[in-house]
Amino acid sequence: MTLAEKSDREILAVADPIMDNLMEGSTAIDHEMHTRDFTDRMKRIVTKGYLETVCRKYQAERGYFAKRELVAVFRRPQSVAIVWKQWFTKQAGEYVAELVLVENEATYLVDHAMVF
Repeated sequence: MTLAEKSDREILAVADPIMDNLMEGSTAIDHEMHTRDFTDRMKRIVTKGYLETVCRKYQAERGYFAKRELVAVFRRPQSVAIVWKQWFTKQAGEYVAELVLVENEATYLVDHAMVF
């Protein structure tokens, strides 16, 4: 069964730990941790220097990641996209956190992620 054929609960059982790790790596500005589950395409985009610049900017402006709540899971033929409401510790308001997962044999990899 492909990821897109799984229930929302099954998809979140895969996506939540990946997103948790990605956000923890971002908070710590730990490139290896942050990119652990990235596709090769994403690893080429998110270099160590790029990650540090982005993290320092959002941490200064918004603080750190706080809670997040599921909005929706979108199924595609080759991937799933998960969208959450995201909050920060320093700045009020609701933001969007999104993650696109693709299957690579028996593993799931991040092919896109963003918080805006």
